[in-house]
Amino acid sequence: MLGSFILVIARGGDALPPGHLGYRLFLLALVAAYFIGFWSRGGQTPGLRTWRIRVERDDGGRLLPARAALRFLAALLSLAALGAGYWWMLVDAQGRSWHDRLSGTRVMPAAAGND
Repeated sequence: MLGSFILVIARGGDALPPGHLGYRLFLLALVAAYFIGFWSRGGQTPGLRTWRIRVERDDGGRLLPARAALRFLAALLSLAALGAGYWWMLVDAQGRSWHDRLSGTRVMPAAAGND
C-alpha cells in the first residue's frame, strides 16, 4: 500500500490502473527489494525472525545481494511452476526447495542471540 502511495505521489497524483504492466513491475521490484534487502542483511525477514529461522549460503555464510537476488528469481520460478519448487521440499533429502538448490542457499534455525 505504501508503495502504491509513493507511486501516485511520483506521478503527480495520477494512479495507474491495477492491471497496468508498469504498475505490476513496480510492485514486483518492491517485493524483490524487500526480500533481497532482508536476506542480505542477516538472512531474516520479519517473518523468518518470528519463526527463528534464517536463510544462509550452503557454507553457512551470509548472503550477498547478488545471491539473494538469484534466490528471489529462482523462487519466482518455483512459484511459476504451480508451486512445485516449494512442494519439492517435502521429498528432498535435505528439505530444500528448488530455489535453495539453484541459489546455493538453505534455511536453518537462527543462532541463539540472532533474534
